[in-house]
Amino acid sequence: MSDEGTTGPTEPPLDAAAAFVPPTPAEREARLAACSRSLLGNGRRSPDEITAEVAEVLGDVTPDRYGSGGVVAELEAEMCEILGKPAAVFMPSGTMAQQIAMRVHADRLGRRTVLWHPTAHPEKHEDQAAVRLHGLTGRPVGDPEQLITLSDLEDVAEYAGVLLLELPQREIGGQLPSWDDLVAQTSLARSHGTVLHLDGARLWECVPHYGRSEAEISSLFDSVYVSFYKGLGGVAGCALAGDEQLVDEAREWRHRHGGTLFHMWPLAAPALAGARLRRPRMTSYVEHARAIAALLSDVDGVELVPDPPVTNMFHLYLRVEPGAFAAAAKRFADEDDLYVWPTSYYTVRPRWQAVELSVGDATLQFTPTEVRDVIAALLG
Repeated sequence: MSDEGTTGPTEPPLDAAAAFVPPTPAEREARLAACSRSLLGNGRRSPDEITAEVAEVLGDVTPDRYGSGGVVAELEAEMCEILGKPAAVFMPSGTMAQQIAMRVHADRLGRRTVLWHPTAHPEKHEDQAAVRLHGLTGRPVGDPEQLITLSDLEDVAEYAGVLLLELPQREIGGQLPSWDDLVAQTSLARSHGTVLHLDGARLWECVPHYGRSEAEISSLFDSVYVSFYKGLGGVAGCALAGDEQLVDEAREWRHRHGGTLFHMWPLAAPALAGARLRRPRMTSYVEHARAIAALLSDVDGVELVPDPPVTNMFHLYLRVEPGAFAAAAKRFADEDDLYVWPTSYYTVRPRWQAVELSVGDATLQFTPTEVRDVIAALLG
């Protein structure tokens, strides 16, 4: 992909980004649909492929009615066992689940403040829903580029209602605190009477690093949310787990949010199949991510966050002009039938772009050397 004789990425002009127009969402989707191979995550799967996976893993599926019974109840029971909580409820979205969890906790305590990282999902991606719908006060804690530390929490004099911690921290490359730090932070919050909520959208991905089960990790928290489509390859939806009273109230709030659909089994069945199929693969995903990262350390113009990865996800900072990156990505789609990142993202460093690599089934189809070569070509 690089010009003959080029030894590494050249420094783009300062005004190069101004002329670049990234592909639209429709263009990205069309490119993904046209490619039979993907470098990222579990790749794109057709409805027929998803249906076939459900049939292979689960066999006959019993439907629910308004979230009661059938495969929905089966999924909830399995999540109780995996997460080590007395009760769990299926929700159509994590945005809904976490707002409801925080609301219920805040109502119990009579404290409306929620502490969270500056890049936490409710802070960054939910249009102030926790504030505008539930009257909660989000208080960001710590540095946006770093994990929350015990010192950050000690600097907060207010006794908050809820401390929300995300494991792993997606916006900073899937970083994780050490187990001792996590225990210290949750213990401090409990000493203040603060409730602990875990944004565990990718909780499964933490297990290899900590060497502890999802239930052991969740035991530090009063409630936990897990996603079914991010790493497990489901269609959509999540579970919220905690004590029975929390979950009973959450079911009522789900109804108020319009989330108790007449049939939820079309979401729950792929979720359960994905959990049974891909949870056991998390260690192989993480090992593959680390093998890729080790090879990338020798590529000029690439920096990793974190280095080495602690989960199957990490961020790559690339010294490349955005238009050149997008053009190289389009060539991979057109010439090699391979979907990679359609565009990169700007960073505070003017000549560096960023992308996120999350390793899943699709990525496992490529050797670490092949992945390294693709990324090196994107810089050329």
